Amino acid sequence: MTVILLPLLFFQAVWLKIKVLVLPEPNGKRSGSLGDKGNKLNLLVIGDSAAAGVGVNEQSDALAWQLAQNLGRKYQVNWQLVAKTGFTSKDIIKELNGLPNKAFDYVLVSVGVNDVTHLTSIKQWYGNINAIANLIERKFDSPTLLLTCVPPMQLFKAIPFPLNWWFGTRAKRFNSIMTKVADSKPYCTLLRFDTPFEPKFLAQDGIHPSSIAYRLWATQATNQIDSSTD
Repeated sequence: MTVILLPLLFFQAVWLKIKVLVLPEPNGKRSGSLGDKGNKLNLLVIGDSAAAGVGVNEQSDALAWQLAQNLGRKYQVNWQLVAKTGFTSKDIIKELNGLPNKAFDYVLVSVGVNDVTHLTSIKQWYGNINAIANLIERKFDSPTLLLTCVPPMQLFKAIPFPLNWWFGTRAKRFNSIMTKVADSKPYCTLLRFDTPFEPKFLAQDGIHPSSIAYRLWATQATNQIDSSTD
């Protein structure tokens, strides 16, 4: 079926690249300290445009700052954000290799959407996710790794059918591979979007998370971290 649809999928992909609203990365700090209670906690958020906070205007409404703020109610949090629009799993490996060795307690990774759209193969995806997990363990003193599942791309309202269906199918396959990698590593856990998807979770471009989605994402990550420290 995919072969039959290839001309249409190609046309829609070109149309999407031309027509989709391009949103900037939000303003604001990408590192800092929050909280003055409890134990010290070092947090790194690394990844793509969603990790960078595209879809909102300020970092205070994006994932990394909201997660640090949540954790700052119980811990002394030192947080850092390393993310860029367009990053694929291959780009994140390169970025990780360039970062200095440093001890982190938790590392959250957001990756996958660009691998879906850039036609990363299943074999490449498996190798890259495995490499990302191994690099994080080695460079950052064996932190707990939170891998965020690829979102349900078939529900992105900016992407027309059948391209959204094809992207969604690939995203599900990528998540299956990510699950296998996470299950094979005791320091790794998966963050799943376990809430029914609603239009309010999308920013004005119809692709990136809205402030509501970032808040929900940060809450889920906070709950996962809290459960692992209890």
